[in-house]
Amino acid sequence: MEYISNTLGNLIEQTAFMNLTVGNLIMIAVACVFLYLAIRHGFEPLLLVPIAFGMLLVNIYPDIMLHAEDASNGTGGLLYYFYKLDEWSILPSLIFLGVGAMTDFGPLIANPKSFLLGAAAQFGIFAAYLGAMAMGFSDKAAAAISIIGGADGPTSIFLAGKLQQTALLGPIAVAAYSYMSLVPIIQPPIMKALTTEKERKIKMEQLRPVSKLEKILFPIIIAVIISLLLPSAAPLIGCLMLGNLMKECGVVDRLSKTVQNELMNIVVIFLGITVGATATAEAFINVQTLSILVLGVLAFALGTAGGLLLAKFMNLFLPEGKKMNPLIGSAGVSAVPMAARVSQTVGQEANPSNFLLMHAMGPNVAGVVGSAVAAGILLSFLG
Repeated sequence: MEYISNTLGNLIEQTAFMNLTVGNLIMIAVACVFLYLAIRHGFEPLLLVPIAFGMLLVNIYPDIMLHAEDASNGTGGLLYYFYKLDEWSILPSLIFLGVGAMTDFGPLIANPKSFLLGAAAQFGIFAAYLGAMAMGFSDKAAAAISIIGGADGPTSIFLAGKLQQTALLGPIAVAAYSYMSLVPIIQPPIMKALTTEKERKIKMEQLRPVSKLEKILFPIIIAVIISLLLPSAAPLIGCLMLGNLMKECGVVDRLSKTVQNELMNIVVIFLGITVGATATAEAFINVQTLSILVLGVLAFALGTAGGLLLAKFMNLFLPEGKKMNPLIGSAGVSAVPMAARVSQTVGQEANPSNFLLMHAMGPNVAGVVGSAVAAGILLSFLG
């Protein structure tokens, strides 16, 4: 009987139940909420499902993220090796390759004013940088945190890795991806508060057709110009534009389809589960992480407002019939294509005959470029 009792005692001690803390239970509950939002309400399930599952796993079995140098046998946990691809900025760059291959730059080419809206939406990044500095974060930590304001997960991870802010990479990445997923909840109240019903009803002219030659030249020209002016942004911009060139040139369809589908799906799985696996109770339930989450949502709100307000300002100088619907300015954050869809949804609520999606895609794509450029600027000064 004593042998059986000891054996049962050892088995119980080896289960995860004995090691769960209140913090772990809180994070497990958060993971379950994310899974509910993704599965039941469809909030960006491609992002939230792997992130939430990684969060679930690491709070039940922390050793799945055990660093190799901390292991007695020198072998780290499974997700530790996937996570190194985040630290080395490999997965974020591959995400940009896939985004480029899946995105039509035509609306941006047809309406170059969209670049201004995308640039204005990056206001949240620099506001968050100043806010983080005021809260006592170092300049590099503040820079890494600030990119959350662009609602751009891959760029957030890229910059945090390049600035060697690995201790903050988890909270930053989870905040950025969470806000990206919650765009349909966060943005509409801001959009409605800053616009009148009359402005939301504005119908815009159909965009001009964009030639194949323009679509081929655009990624080449943008990659060359930005790489020359801001070499530190070249990895992200280069991958984004290469992916788009593959899509538009028409001679590498096999490569383009692979990047859009198989490669993108694999990278999203690895990136999502490793981002979620950084969300341990120790890393998240503290004042510093809460500060990052607050800064992130404020930066995202300011970025949304920046694009909207610039669109309203530009309308002061545009003739009747040429005015833009300010809602497309909110799509200047780089959550592609979620932010553009929200512009379309809010616009149709005001005017069911309104079709803003393609117009909003211009600022949305400009926002992707803008957040990468913002990261390059910060990296140039602080890297």
